[in-house]
Amino acid sequence: MLWRRAHSTETIQVVLDVKLLRAADAAAKRQKLNRSALIRKALQEYLRRLQVAELEERDRRGYQAQPQRTEEYLPLEEAAAWPEE
Repeated sequence: MLWRRAHSTETIQVVLDVKLLRAADAAAKRQKLNRSALIRKALQEYLRRLQVAELEERDRRGYQAQPQRTEEYLPLEEAAAWPEE
């Protein structure tokens, strides 16, 4: 897990424009969360997506550097093919 709730929390100050703050407050109300919980949840999700994107980019670079050869995946494709009638 990227973020675990510790036994302590920190209070921070975040500057938001009025439109974003209103949208966040409306979303928090719809989700029955307070503003802090909504922001924590959004940040956790953002960090999770960022980690996934970084892992995907690492894999993409790996496959570009070492492309998969046909003989590595062809047997699997043949096994998964529909039988001819």
